[in-house]
Amino acid sequence: MAEAREDEFSRYVREVRPALRRAAFRLSDDWHEAEDLVQRTLIAIHRHWDTLERRDRIAGYARTILVRLISSDRRSHRWSREVLHERPPEPGPSPDPYARVVDRMLLMNALAALGPRQRAAVVLRYLEDRSVEETAGAMGSEGSTVRSQTVRALAALRSALADDGNPKDASGARAHRLCSGSEPN
Repeated sequence: MAEAREDEFSRYVREVRPALRRAAFRLSDDWHEAEDLVQRTLIAIHRHWDTLERRDRIAGYARTILVRLISSDRRSHRWSREVLHERPPEPGPSPDPYARVVDRMLLMNALAALGPRQRAAVVLRYLEDRSVEETAGAMGSEGSTVRSQTVRALAALRSALADDGNPKDASGARAHRLCSGSEPN
């Protein structure tokens, strides 16, 4: 009997969760908070699942719980979230909005200068995140060929990007950052 009850509740959750999540997002304007609200709503419904009649029509009950939870959260956090300061904090320096565009253009130019097999190896391995075996299958070659093409392509990219004439970063750190994919967002 308990297993049938849990199966029925699981089916209910699968059916209503997307709609509840959308409603919670409309109320909170934050997907993470919406997930928490849906979870807490479903826990409240599960507590009373045995006593609920007309289970096929409890959408209104779920929405009521959802609204009451967010109202309660907003009411209780209204005073605790506000922090008063004498002066507003100074904003930090804003990053150069075009730096990423310039870096992307340099990388695309360096990729275009590679041979077709090296470019294919780099694109498949790093941009499409494929394994050596998957890349070898796509290229119609052996795994050792993919590895050697990738090593040579990355060396050529680092060399091309280190020679981009950027006086700020002549050490090649920028090239390493671009080639390794560790460019900050």
